[in-house]
Amino acid sequence: MAERCVWSLLSVLLLAGCAISGNAGSGGSSTPDSALITAILAAEDRRAADDPALALGSQHRDPQVSALARRAVARIADSTFAQRNEFPVAAPPVWPEPAWRLRYRALALSRTDCAAMAAAFADPSWLVRLRAADVVADTCAGDTRIVGTLREWIDALPSDVSRRTAGSVSWHAAAHAMVTLARLQPALASPIVRRLAAHSSAHLREYAARAATAAGATDVLRTLARDRDANVRATAIEALGRGTGHADDSLFVAALAATEPQVVRVAATALVGSTDPTARPALTAALATWIARQHDTERDVRVALRTALGQSAVDPAPRARRPPLPVSVVALARGADVRLRVTMAAASGGGSFVVRMRGDIAPITGARILDLVDQGYYNGTGWHRAEHDFVIQGGSPGENEYVGASPFFVDELGLVPHLRGTIGMSTRGHDTGDGQWFVNLRDNLRLGRDYTVFAEVVEGIDVVDGVMEGDVIASIVRVR
Repeated sequence: MAERCVWSLLSVLLLAGCAISGNAGSGGSSTPDSALITAILAAEDRRAADDPALALGSQHRDPQVSALARRAVARIADSTFAQRNEFPVAAPPVWPEPAWRLRYRALALSRTDCAAMAAAFADPSWLVRLRAADVVADTCAGDTRIVGTLREWIDALPSDVSRRTAGSVSWHAAAHAMVTLARLQPALASPIVRRLAAHSSAHLREYAARAATAAGATDVLRTLARDRDANVRATAIEALGRGTGHADDSLFVAALAATEPQVVRVAATALVGSTDPTARPALTAALATWIARQHDTERDVRVALRTALGQSAVDPAPRARRPPLPVSVVALARGADVRLRVTMAAASGGGSFVVRMRGDIAPITGARILDLVDQGYYNGTGWHRAEHDFVIQGGSPGENEYVGASPFFVDELGLVPHLRGTIGMSTRGHDTGDGQWFVNLRDNLRLGRDYTVFAEVVEGIDVVDGVMEGDVIASIVRVR
């Protein structure tokens, strides 16, 4: 009975839409058409192949409506579907690369050339300098210029690491130098690691956890595994799990009681194969807790817990109920020019950039992003990932890969390639978008089969290029 009612309603909308669109011109959008488009996109969002709106839309006289319906059918059948032949797709803007990125890219080929690396440590761009520190070969451990520069960066750590100006660094230089020094000269780095592991900056403590393994400072890792910051704890626990095996299982069991998914995930992974009698009850209790939360983007922690318990890694937990699509979805699908301004915090160098939503390719993603923007969801979040010859990624309330918006965003793959300046949706496999953005800093064409492009930078690419790890987004607002 309910299905017949839906069919009847949609039939009325279709007939009315045909009549109105015939009088309104090809660019018009009637209310019935809008209702049908919403129903089509809602079916795509739910992956509901049997929704009657799809069949009705496929037969609609408006070619845009019928194209949306046919595309929805194809995407439901195959989340990797990326074709759309009915209408031409506008190419994203073309952004030339900054000169420093060419020097940055070349470092991988000269990492064993100690003289070249020492010169790179003095490059005009801090991004190149930090990259040189990250990739310099262990064979340069005896180069006094390199070691001396690393120590200078650590000694120059400012008293206030909470802010930086555009083009400069705050905690970054000392953090990267500490990790590299721990790799090149562990004994020299050990006291530095211990000192910075107690720093007030969570970023520095997290880098201290990364450096502690190379420096042989297992005791530092054990201390940081109980840190007040969840990301620091997760990094330390993961390092302990790799470095000490099951010697620290009691610590890992205790970490299962954490409320942060990234911490519980690494603790569960570290407990795989544990013979500690308290491990299984704690894992079982934790799994029940995380299932009860019914949060889509916490799937990774549930999978890790199941794996540690010897269960199937498939996550059968029911997905969160999908809310109605925001009303903006129709305008986006119709090609509305919607733009957002991303303003960086003054303490992160300031500046802003403008992005244009690609509703022609990803109206569902775009509408949900706009809804989050209107809620202020992204304000105060940071860019937790900055790979300056690949992407920057951010927008997580937990400043990590494992905290995101629920329910999952579905994939809307299209013909817009992942070129420099395009913006994609972070995922953990198909149809698992978590609301986090990544901005392509270079052409990353290989990402096209897995990640939705939902926007593109149209102003301020220089601000994007200058984003560093930990930089904070002051606000994202609509400007059109």
